[in-house]
Amino acid sequence: MRILLLGSGGREHALARALSTQPANPDQTVEADSQPGNSTEQPSDPAGQVHAAAGVEKHKLYCAPANPGIERVAEKIELDAQDGDEVANWASKNLIDLVVIGPEAPLVAGVANAVRAAAIPVFGPDREAAELEGSKAFAKEIMRAAGVDTAAATTCTTISEVEAAMEEYGAPYVIKNDGLAAGKGVVVTDEAKVAREHAAQCLEAEGGKVLVEEYLDGEEVSLFCLSDGDTVVPLAPAQDFKRAYDGDAGPNTGGMGAYSPLPWLEENFTNEVVEKVALPVVKEMKKRGTPFVGLLYCGLACTSKGVRVVEFNARFGDPETQPVLARLRTPLAPVLLRAATGKLAQQPALQWDERSAVGVVLAAEGYPGPVVEHRPVSGWEEADKDEDVHVLVAGMKPHPYGDGQLITSGGRVLTVVGLGKDLGQARRRAYSAMEKIKLEGGHYRSDIAGRVSAETR
Repeated sequence: MRILLLGSGGREHALARALSTQPANPDQTVEADSQPGNSTEQPSDPAGQVHAAAGVEKHKLYCAPANPGIERVAEKIELDAQDGDEVANWASKNLIDLVVIGPEAPLVAGVANAVRAAAIPVFGPDREAAELEGSKAFAKEIMRAAGVDTAAATTCTTISEVEAAMEEYGAPYVIKNDGLAAGKGVVVTDEAKVAREHAAQCLEAEGGKVLVEEYLDGEEVSLFCLSDGDTVVPLAPAQDFKRAYDGDAGPNTGGMGAYSPLPWLEENFTNEVVEKVALPVVKEMKKRGTPFVGLLYCGLACTSKGVRVVEFNARFGDPETQPVLARLRTPLAPVLLRAATGKLAQQPALQWDERSAVGVVLAAEGYPGPVVEHRPVSGWEEADKDEDVHVLVAGMKPHPYGDGQLITSGGRVLTVVGLGKDLGQARRRAYSAMEKIKLEGGHYRSDIAGRVSAETR
């Protein structure tokens, strides 16, 4: 296949690795259904050559805007990833078989609409369906209609409404920006002043709205569900760590690490979420004429009253994607193509590595606030040489003076994923690799999956 991936973060690096990976045994290959207009020509570059050992053709992967890690497995192209017409035109001219949209911004901007209008399979929901992430108030409306358990919430447009809702629900106060906020639009605090300040900041934006929610107790779980608008296929559950510092201290971030699988989950957890959460939402979206085709990210809380939805996202989560895809044995590209073309019901059961995976995020000085950029990062290539370790690049770019040196260009710099026979071994491998990486002022949490791995020894 010829695949175009949109995005430039650690999530997209994990996706690029999975999309470009071929099985060692050709019998493991899940053949993609043929699509009208799919290219059958052989690309002339090495990435498109036949993989002799496996007996299968390797995919040709393009990415925009990419990053230095993604460029190891994909060809970087110059393209505005948020311009739907530009993306669709480029994909048409270059005989692309599948477009995969990584971040939320292009989805909410309607890039998938334009690509579908050009009759190109795309993994990612249309603008209307992406409102499940684009508006938390809309997501609550869908959940009410679909009968999905979630936290009680009040949508507010004034600070007086916020204060009244805070009084109703009590502490801890949960304040959520209604729109996109790169994973940092939520504040959970016992301090009323902090909650009001966050709400006021959100309301200052044009059309600003916030949700004040009931606090949900219990462990949180992320479950990614592939959808073709009718059928739902779940991936392996993961748990991420949102707070900036050890012991869940500090402000919320986009995520400082994650692990998979979750040994403490009940055996039927995934099936229950599919039946009681994902499928009802997918059916409700189709009923409204806005079918959800792509990745439905279910953020869940295992409360004393049962599993309840914290939030939905319309794309793979970051950093959960990194450890989850590290464990996926089934080739990803044909699965996403089936989702994009309404054929998930034909998908054989996904195959998973029995090992555990732990991902640890290295962040730049100052993150999640204003960060210090343009600092050199070294040692990551050496760390990546271990076959049980993946170093997935996020906020890094080439040094402007060349010389091959990479420097920081964002808050979350990279994710180190370790694989092991259990969570303890996976943690040791991830942190041992992290110690090889040097970044002045960089910081990471030392407790990712720590409590769980200790409890399961």
